[in-house]
Amino acid sequence: MKRFLLLVMAFSVIGCREETTETDPPVRSLKVHEVAAVERASQRKFPAVLEASRITTLSFEVAGKLQEVALDVGQRVQSGETLASLDPASLQLEVDNATAALTEARASARYAQENADRQQELFQRGSVTKVVADDARTQQEIAQATVVQAQTALDSALENLNKASIKAPFDGIINSVEVQSFGTVAAGTPVAQLYPSDSFEVAFSVNFDTVSRLVVGKPAAVRLADKPDIVIDAFVSEIGSRADAVSSFPIVLKLRETYPLLKAGMAVEVAMEFELPAEEGFTIPLSTLVNDGKSHGNTKPGDSAIVGIYVFDPQTSTVRRRDITVSGIRGNQLIVTDGLQVGEKVASAGVSFLREGQQVKLLDGEG
Repeated sequence: MKRFLLLVMAFSVIGCREETTETDPPVRSLKVHEVAAVERASQRKFPAVLEASRITTLSFEVAGKLQEVALDVGQRVQSGETLASLDPASLQLEVDNATAALTEARASARYAQENADRQQELFQRGSVTKVVADDARTQQEIAQATVVQAQTALDSALENLNKASIKAPFDGIINSVEVQSFGTVAAGTPVAQLYPSDSFEVAFSVNFDTVSRLVVGKPAAVRLADKPDIVIDAFVSEIGSRADAVSSFPIVLKLRETYPLLKAGMAVEVAMEFELPAEEGFTIPLSTLVNDGKSHGNTKPGDSAIVGIYVFDPQTSTVRRRDITVSGIRGNQLIVTDGLQVGEKVASAGVSFLREGQQVKLLDGEG
């Protein structure tokens, strides 16, 4: 009898515990996003580099010794501004020597002219032979040719003296400095590189699927990585027909406008709109995604992916997991091309705490 009472008491305790565990859990409140917005294009983003539309290499046309070179990479210069100069002493010496040679040649030419005239007069009187007169005339012509040569040499020396300075051919930015102050340079030796401050382009690479959807003139937006608030309009100006790497085709954009902060080599982000593969798509927040490892799809940029979400069932007040097709991203929104209908409600918060068939209730104002 004592043993029986103990068994009854034990079953009574178990029964109490079972009643406690059978208590229904509280119904979770659900925040939802109602499918309504329609998107017909997706936005793709690409990392890229800002480059100068052209780079000009500056050099001296004559050899000489450099004076101080006060140039810095990134320095802005104005058209006509002197960028570098050679020591003019040796070039000025060439000018002085050429000037002296010209003076001497002109004096010799005057003497030869006077002698030719005199010999011609004596020939007419019969005092000298024709050979003597002709020889004097030949010497006069040679002396005159020497004057022309001396004048050419002087002009060349003066031109070389004028070439002792490099001036900026346009308003631009110093891309590189190739020499050091007071060094000796030969004619044609690169001194500096300059690119225009108002003409930039953007270079990046895309895969075959993307390049096949691009055309010259397609609009794009370029955002500075260091200044995300600065967005500049651009357009596709060049499309590479040959991959520079495996399935990587070069693309070049031309900027429609400039900005004072722009410099070659800056990191930028390119954004372009692409038509969706389906007729239309719906936008839902990124927060609706279910991270349960069951999503799948091609990971290449621009390809569609299958992801999971929870959809509210108004008939049973529960949530049901559903696979949908995502074909792009715009900001913090997914662009869904298959798996949703207008008016359906998608769980948009706390999805990691939901499970298939869970009883829920909509937050106030979400119904």
